Amino acid sequence: MSGLPTSGPSSDLSARERPLLEIAGVHKTYFMDGVTVKALRGVDLSVRRGEFVAIMGASGSGKSTLMNILGCLDRPTHGTYRIDGTEVSHLTKDQLAAVRNRQIGFVFQGFNLLSRTSALENVEMPMVYANVPAEVRGERALAALASVGLAGREHHHPNQLSGGQQQRVAIARALVNRPAVILADEPTGNLDSRSSIEIMAIFQGLNQQGITIVLITHESDIAQYARRSVRFKDGLISSDEPVAHPLDATAELAALPPLQANGLSDEAAPNAGPVAGDRP
Repeated sequence: MSGLPTSGPSSDLSARERPLLEIAGVHKTYFMDGVTVKALRGVDLSVRRGEFVAIMGASGSGKSTLMNILGCLDRPTHGTYRIDGTEVSHLTKDQLAAVRNRQIGFVFQGFNLLSRTSALENVEMPMVYANVPAEVRGERALAALASVGLAGREHHHPNQLSGGQQQRVAIARALVNRPAVILADEPTGNLDSRSSIEIMAIFQGLNQQGITIVLITHESDIAQYARRSVRFKDGLISSDEPVAHPLDATAELAALPPLQANGLSDEAAPNAGPVAGDRP
């Protein structure tokens, strides 16, 4: 992370062994209208490279607050947060913005696409802020869209795409800056069951390539596609365990009856192929 404080020199071996994301003793307290709300109450959590972690919990459990801290959208009141060994909880706003742009890919429930721009332009947007040259932006964006099954739809606007296809655009956008981790906040919350499985197939394919994924969800069936499940309750981790038998989204899709093409369906199969310039 250029221009950011570092944790000091380390060997390649130690870099591989240390957690990619590590929070320790994290508290988050909000003060609203004279009321103190303790959203997180001393959380310790680490995520290693290549993991696929589902973070679960009911509304008010603290999982969304944790996501905001992991995504450098908020700072802990107390405690530390390290990304790839670098302490980020006390960085300036500009430094946090640089971390978000270079290290973290976001996928949200509401897609967060620009309605008047094409799929290609939406995917290029993070690279504009990262000062990636125009010719490289186009190449990466096309490859990212192809990797999520949207080759041929690059110039469609969001209102010309189904919900599942819009979420694929959002995933492609999350990939193009080659982030260290993808944070997906309720990515299937606005989708039907088939589109949800398609999105999870893409995430599983990306994870099989070694991409680290942290998924925030309240749906226990969606969490079963991950390889590790962390459950929150009252601002604390109540359980943290491997998923005993992860579901295979690709196999589930193969068992479903074929969709009839209607112009807005998600009939293009996701392939989660490598993105141009992706991390090795």
